[in-house]
Amino acid sequence: MSVAVVTDSTAHLPEGFAQRHAITVVPLHVLIDGVSGLDGVEVGPSAVAEALGQRRTVTTSLPTPAEFESVYRAALDEGADGVVSVHLSRELSGTWNAAVRAANAVGADRVRVVDSRTTAMGLGFAALHAAQASAAGACAAEVEAAAVSAAGSSQTLFAVETLEFLRKGGRIGAAAALLGTALSVKPVLRVADGRIQPLEKVRTMNRAIARLVDLAAETAGEEPVELAVHHLGSPERAVEVANRLEERLPESRGCLVSEIGAVVGAHTGPGVLGVVVQKPASPVRGGLA
Repeated sequence: MSVAVVTDSTAHLPEGFAQRHAITVVPLHVLIDGVSGLDGVEVGPSAVAEALGQRRTVTTSLPTPAEFESVYRAALDEGADGVVSVHLSRELSGTWNAAVRAANAVGADRVRVVDSRTTAMGLGFAALHAAQASAAGACAAEVEAAAVSAAGSSQTLFAVETLEFLRKGGRIGAAAALLGTALSVKPVLRVADGRIQPLEKVRTMNRAIARLVDLAAETAGEEPVELAVHHLGSPERAVEVANRLEERLPESRGCLVSEIGAVVGAHTGPGVLGVVVQKPASPVRGGLA
């Protein structure tokens, strides 16, 4: 039997990818005015964008260890040899810790929990590479290694309309230094060492888009990278970024475009644009189509 791969909803895999690659997604929780719903199941990005635009209270919470334990036991009961569970950075959420507690309850020898040190498709690519390894017949240790290798070979860059939402959620840390007096300043940030870190600030979102493309191209170099573009409520801009990336990086293995999920969207706010560059790393080769 194969190794089961689990991730959480902040991976924001494009529609149909989790099912196609046999990845189980455990949703985080989104609360709008105190009413809780499951990320990507009961609450989508449009609902969060609308609520934030109306200045309503939007918060998030992690899955419980019991929710993870139920998923792990179901996979093992269905005949999986083991489980590799890949999650967003422990520096950004307690999700990884909840998964570890569940793994210990089930048996640490049967469930391996990976801290991707990132989120969005940085996490998504790690889960997909793990799933590819599993489908190729890799053992649990090899599937775990594929996830760790992919996660360590990705770069996540993003630009936000405002730091207000990151600040409210306590996710920016040193990025607070980017706050300026000019209302038009658009921060460009990255996820590094598991944390959100500032890169620079520009005056307009158009300039931020150009910088995202430039930085992604610099990261990719001459390698045949995989690319992903995320957005919240900005599909036209996301397509523009994807088109620019494919022009700049003709040797890439394709560019996925998906709207950021409710949980990450709650912390970044409407208008966010993100680019994930996945450099070759997984021992299992092949496309993600």
